[in-house]
Amino acid sequence: MNVKGQHYHTIWIDNTDLSVVKIIDQRYLPFSFQILELRTIDDVYMAIRNMAVRGAPLIGVTAAFGIYLALQNSTEPPTNQTITRIANKLKSARPTAVNLAMAVNRMLQGIRKSNLPDEQIKIALQTAINLKNEELENSRKIGVYGLPLIENITKHKKDQQVNILTHCNAGWLACIDYGTATAPIYMAHNKGINLHVWVDETRPRNQGARLTAWELGEHGVPHTLITDNTGGQLMQEGSVDMVIVGSDRMTPDGDFANKIGTYLKALAAKDNNIPFYVALPSTSIDWTLKNTAQIPIEKRDPEEVLTVKGWYNNHSVDVRIAPENTPALNYGFDITPARLVTGLITERGICKANRDDIHKKFPANEKQ
Repeated sequence: MNVKGQHYHTIWIDNTDLSVVKIIDQRYLPFSFQILELRTIDDVYMAIRNMAVRGAPLIGVTAAFGIYLALQNSTEPPTNQTITRIANKLKSARPTAVNLAMAVNRMLQGIRKSNLPDEQIKIALQTAINLKNEELENSRKIGVYGLPLIENITKHKKDQQVNILTHCNAGWLACIDYGTATAPIYMAHNKGINLHVWVDETRPRNQGARLTAWELGEHGVPHTLITDNTGGQLMQEGSVDMVIVGSDRMTPDGDFANKIGTYLKALAAKDNNIPFYVALPSTSIDWTLKNTAQIPIEKRDPEEVLTVKGWYNNHSVDVRIAPENTPALNYGFDITPARLVTGLITERGICKANRDDIHKKFPANEKQ
């Protein structure tokens, strides 16, 4: 995607210094566009934990580069115990998104094919780059398969504006490029389709207000910011034609965890007979899960609820919005059952949110 006319991915290796991985620091958007350099495993851990990077696909790729940096900076040949410790540390940074553990495990499988430190470094770098490219292609294909859904609505509305509601940020900032929920939107916009996006603010961290609104604006996509609780009213008015959201972790049965508030949007869409789609790569499906009770729901710092971040005098500031000593609860995610989902938009096409349809698209995972 473009930022002030220049194309960016959300993460890349510095070609002039292979010991540096660069990311777009999402903590300062939309007020300041900053590039953060990651040089150590601790840099990567904190970037994930403190949400300098966020979004399931991007978290996984960042962790993969973290394994590479750990090997690159090691002063002595790492033991299996050391590598396992590094892997476990990265996995603990954000527990809900399955892409994190998946990427780390794939890195471990690769580097354990050799006992030679230099060879392990080469394998780690290439595996991380491969993961990045695969996630990029996954998002592009999600856009390709999701585009006809928007085109069909356009036909039924006789070229009137198509109104799409999304929640949180499942855009290119959360991925490498294109995004998941936004990929069909960008492709439809680029094709000249008359569309408009309702952007949930997504409290408490306001990823919709700060990130989705920013990237849609940079790409010239018409959009309007709304409070999280406005979506239901818009649906009742007939001002929403479809909902597209992302996913951080999905069971093989189609139930999924996504940013807190997704469940309520799905309920409202169901009640108003509005299509509710989940756009996700297969890397966000946890084939080991038997039910949603096994999904760890991240509880974050209550301060994120008690304060709101803003920009003042060229600095990020926290403003308190609740009385002192007020207790707060801050769930990062909620669970939406498959029965509320119209369909899944994946890199292999669209399917129903049930075990049979999902395994038809991804038969290699059927026995897991």
